[in-house]
Amino acid sequence: MKKIKVYSLEGEAIDEIELPEIFMEEFRPDLIKRAVISSQTARIQPWGTDPMAGKRTTAESFGAGRGVAMVPRVKGSRHPAGSKAAFVPQAVGGRRAHPPRAQRIIHEKINKKERRMAIRSAVAATANQQLVEQRGHRIENILQIPFVVDDELSKIKKTSDTREIFKKLGIMDDIVRAKNGRIIRAGRGKTRGRKYKVPKGPLLVVGEDKGISLGARNHAGVDVIVVDNLNTELLAPGTHPGRFTIYTRSAIEKLGELFTQ
Repeated sequence: MKKIKVYSLEGEAIDEIELPEIFMEEFRPDLIKRAVISSQTARIQPWGTDPMAGKRTTAESFGAGRGVAMVPRVKGSRHPAGSKAAFVPQAVGGRRAHPPRAQRIIHEKINKKERRMAIRSAVAATANQQLVEQRGHRIENILQIPFVVDDELSKIKKTSDTREIFKKLGIMDDIVRAKNGRIIRAGRGKTRGRKYKVPKGPLLVVGEDKGISLGARNHAGVDVIVVDNLNTELLAPGTHPGRFTIYTRSAIEKLGELFTQ
């Protein structure tokens, strides 16, 4: 088993631990993509038009041989051109030609074993330095991949404290990259409460959240997750595996027992 160092909040190596077998999992980008898409589509609320919209009318077609189009018409209607057309898509107040239907199947399902294997593969990808660099993360000052720190990190509650710790650990470079990479979203989304897009920065995986979610939430691109709630969407944002991930010692120890077949 491969051994890696555990670093203190000052950036000094204080211990060594063995990596769990989950970090040796086969790299399966196809399964990772399926799991992420399944997670994203599970949150979409089905919607559609009323099936009877535009169809509540007494209109009937006059048939052939009248010298007019055979569209359904409302009898007795006072219309400049005679009887008023209704029901058909080209008529005012008619039905839509191809309306969105609430019955449409949106959720892309995935088997339980496939989802667990996808998570294991995504965790293993965080230990692949080449994949992490391909995602654009700034890890020049990171001493090892995967990066493991002491459990004291999970107790930090102030942004000013986490900023100093991140600087000492070399994590701040990637946070600055995420902050400077903020762009204005293309399309209508910018007028609907989501004007900016911020690149994903480091992911903090902790054994227990004792305040770090408060201390890290104001840093651009940083996400904090308890190891029990780990998922492929956080490990591989946008279906692209290899996110720069920082684990605490207790999180590494718990990983060996999670997401087994």
